[in-house]
Amino acid sequence: MSTKKDNFKVYVKQIEAISKVANLLTSGMYLEELLRLVVQVTAEIMNSKISSLMLLDPDKKELVVKATQSISEAYNKKPNVPLGQGISGVVAQENKPVCVLDVKTDLRYLNRELAKKEGLCSLACVPLAVKGRVIGVLNCYTSKKHKFSKHEVDLLTALANQAAIAIENAELNLRARSAEDALTTRKLVERAKDILSQEANIFPSEAYRLIQKQSMDMRKSMREVAEAIILAKDIRAKK
Repeated sequence: MSTKKDNFKVYVKQIEAISKVANLLTSGMYLEELLRLVVQVTAEIMNSKISSLMLLDPDKKELVVKATQSISEAYNKKPNVPLGQGISGVVAQENKPVCVLDVKTDLRYLNRELAKKEGLCSLACVPLAVKGRVIGVLNCYTSKKHKFSKHEVDLLTALANQAAIAIENAELNLRARSAEDALTTRKLVERAKDILSQEANIFPSEAYRLIQKQSMDMRKSMREVAEAIILAKDIRAKK
C-alpha cells in the first residue's frame, strides 16, 4: 500500500522528468540524440517495457520509428504505419491519445505477431503536436495488462508536448544549418570557379564543369574540390 511519502516521491520524479524534457528546448542537441533521450526518460518515468517515438513523414503520410530504448532488432525495424491506420496512425490523424489493454488481441493494432514475440501487452499512445499540428506519436508499452490512469495519460501527454516543441526546434536548427552550409558551399565553388577561369584562361561555365568532373572522378563533394583549389591558390600566392 503506497504512503503519502511514496506518492510524493513519485510526484517529484514525474516533475523532474518533465523538466528534463523541457530543458531540451534550448539544449542544442542533434535530433537523433534528443529523440533517444526522450524515449529513455519516458520509459523510466512510466516503467514501460518499450517506449518508442515515431515521426510523421509528411510526404509519404507514414509514421516512422525514429527512436526506442528497445534492443529488439525486430521492433526497431517494424514497418512504417500509414496515417489513419493502426493505433498510432489513428492517434496521429485525430490528435488524441489512445490506450489499449492488450495489443496482442486488439484488431486495430497492426503488428500483433510482433507484439506476441516481444511480450508486449498494454499500450498508451499519445500525439506529438506543435500548435495543433501533429509531427508524430509517443508510445509506451507494458509487459503485463495495465489500465492506464488519466494521470498517467496526462503525464505522458505533458512529456510528449515538451518533446514535440524540442523536436521542432531541433529540425528548424538543422534546416538553418543546412541552408548556411549550402550558401557557404556556393561561395566556395564560385571562388574556385573564378580561380580556374583566370588561371586556365577558360570560360567560367567550363571551369564549373571541370569542378563537377573532378568531384565525380575523385568521389569528393564539390565543396571539397573547391576548397582544394582555393588552398592551392593560397599556397602559390605565399611563395
